[in-house]
Amino acid sequence: MATNTSLEERLAVVEAAIVELQKQIAVPQSTNWLQQITGSFKDEPAFEEVLAYGRAIRQGEESLIETQDEL
Repeated sequence: MATNTSLEERLAVVEAAIVELQKQIAVPQSTNWLQQITGSFKDEPAFEEVLAYGRAIRQGEESLIETQDEL
């Protein structure tokens, strides 16, 4: 903004920006968060390891995790 812009003009710009932000917030999200992240880790090499850790914990094989951490 130019330095000679009046306070009223600057305020009008801010108010317009607020109206635009309120419109963006008011738009309902069509997809849920799970659909948005599904598949986002498919190419991540560590993801398979994380899955294996989770599987071991659910099956009560915590000792498996401890031995892998020591490597």
